[in-house]
Amino acid sequence: MKNYMEYKGYRGTISYCGEDRILYGKVLGTKDSISYEGESVSELESDFHAAVDDYLEVCKETGKSPSKEFKGSFNVRVTPELHRSAYFYAHENGLTLNELMSRSLKNYLDEKNIHVQA
Repeated sequence: MKNYMEYKGYRGTISYCGEDRILYGKVLGTKDSISYEGESVSELESDFHAAVDDYLEVCKETGKSPSKEFKGSFNVRVTPELHRSAYFYAHENGLTLNELMSRSLKNYLDEKNIHVQA
């Protein structure tokens, strides 16, 4: 079961507010705030699509590049000992630290049966 929606490469959350009795969500992975709501799943999905389309149209009209969900780099904090071991392992095996971390992360996700989209 998926607890999110996808549209045009954007992923949005699905939440429920019992007090207001509405479904609502926001687009994940952007620097911009994009939200939507609806009283039914169909309305929520429709408003999600409209919110993404509106965002892309405003970006086009203003000449702004739409915020990319992920650019492919992020900082990871590890212990100095783990950093040292990873560095030397990578060096001894002809890899950069980035290559080792990318392979390690992909292997971990493969083990969890989480497929990486190209």
